[in-house]
Amino acid sequence: MDKPDQTVIAEMTGPTDISDNLVKREAKKAAVWLGMAALFALVVLLAQPIMVIIGGIVFAAMIDGGQRLIARVAPFLPRWSRITIVLLSALGFLVWLVTFAGGQIAAQAAQFPDVLNTQIARLTILAQSHGITLQDFNLQQIAAQVLGSVGQVTRALGGIFGGFTTAFLIFILAIYFVIEPDLYRRGLSWMLPEHSREHFEGTAQRMGKTLRMLLFGRLVGMSVEGIATWALLAWWGVPMAALLGLLTGLLAFLPNIGAPISGLLMVLVGFSGGTEMGLFCIAVYVIVQTVDGNIIVPMVAKRTADLAPALVLGAQLMLGLLFGILGLMLADPIVAMIKIALERRAERNDEARTTA
Repeated sequence: MDKPDQTVIAEMTGPTDISDNLVKREAKKAAVWLGMAALFALVVLLAQPIMVIIGGIVFAAMIDGGQRLIARVAPFLPRWSRITIVLLSALGFLVWLVTFAGGQIAAQAAQFPDVLNTQIARLTILAQSHGITLQDFNLQQIAAQVLGSVGQVTRALGGIFGGFTTAFLIFILAIYFVIEPDLYRRGLSWMLPEHSREHFEGTAQRMGKTLRMLLFGRLVGMSVEGIATWALLAWWGVPMAALLGLLTGLLAFLPNIGAPISGLLMVLVGFSGGTEMGLFCIAVYVIVQTVDGNIIVPMVAKRTADLAPALVLGAQLMLGLLFGILGLMLADPIVAMIKIALERRAERNDEARTTA
């Protein structure tokens, strides 16, 4: 029997060839879904590195916003020198932060259970004076639950200062991104089809501007809340006024979540010094949050993505559960970038319908 010609073999139907068009379309759909599932699994596996990269982008936008602000005051300075000034200032603040608060936070966090026990004992006496017995109102169980919650809060605060490796990686990535932003933007644009590159450039520019304004407003809010809290508490003589002001400023970076945590810590410390001091701490919290919520936040929101609070809170809950403190910190920048991308996509669709 003669062997078939090589050309004939090449034209013969193989085991992977599909002649039925319906089966071919269904196979393509299955391949797309399998590819999406594989991509999702890859994102889950690489979630932490992706969050670190996003953190580098966000911090780079903050550095870029700082050098742009310096450029308005000293336009004669070259860009690299303005970036150096911003980086040295940030490094100096971090060194001061660790030196001033690094040891004190652990010591003060250990005192919070004692403060709570004192307040629970006072509440027990007050309840008994009004005829409420422990059988009707189990204060010990409530105390255990509150102590457990405070323990989680203090562990989270300790994680802020314990993630030096992640912070260092974010810092290094931010430096690379901010030194040559056009290099990375062109690289991402090159991987897209030619007809999408102009759209991507516009989206990237708008995202960068939104991030700069969002982070600028966040830094202003952090400074106002921290300094105002420290000054008012120190004026009244509240213990740990400087530490409480520092924590209030740092936690202000976490919208919706940071303010209640800092307020709880402030009020607990305040009532440990008496009823009047506790009421004063409540008043300080209300005044500071009112000023920030009614003046600073609306002023910044007009020039940024104007994110809905419920949307940001939902993103914080999900990303915080998945990625911890890093997810909480990056929730609203991520939501802002997604919103900008969706708005740009809608604008592109409107333009396509108009020209059609």
